[in-house]
Amino acid sequence: QVQLVESGGGLVQPGGSLRLSCAASGSIFSINTMGWYRQAPGKQRDLVATISSGGSTNYADSVKGRFTISRDNAKNTVYLQMNGLKPEDTAVYYCNADLTTAQAMGLIPQNFWGQGTQVTVSS
Repeated sequence: QVQLVESGGGLVQPGGSLRLSCAASGSIFSINTMGWYRQAPGKQRDLVATISSGGSTNYADSVKGRFTISRDNAKNTVYLQMNGLKPEDTAVYYCNADLTTAQAMGLIPQNFWGQGTQVTVSS
């Protein structure tokens, strides 16, 4: 089975930085798009950034110029470097991966979510 494990969340002051990591493990044949989403209390889960297997990226307008998504294919890991953090960035950040699993029945394309990691931006 596939598991996505996030790390790097925590408490940071406005203007500070954090780097989130998400490592995928399990019977993975290939990983296509990976991304980060976030959800604040009482709000919907919104896309933050995605990165394709070829390295193409896209960002939510609210984080452009401040956040950078990257990946290390050898480690099956995606990162989110967050700079210039604002209080409105406070949310639970979720890792997402669109991948193909290697199972007894064959290769199966699937989408997975991580458990989430809390990011709090406050003085």
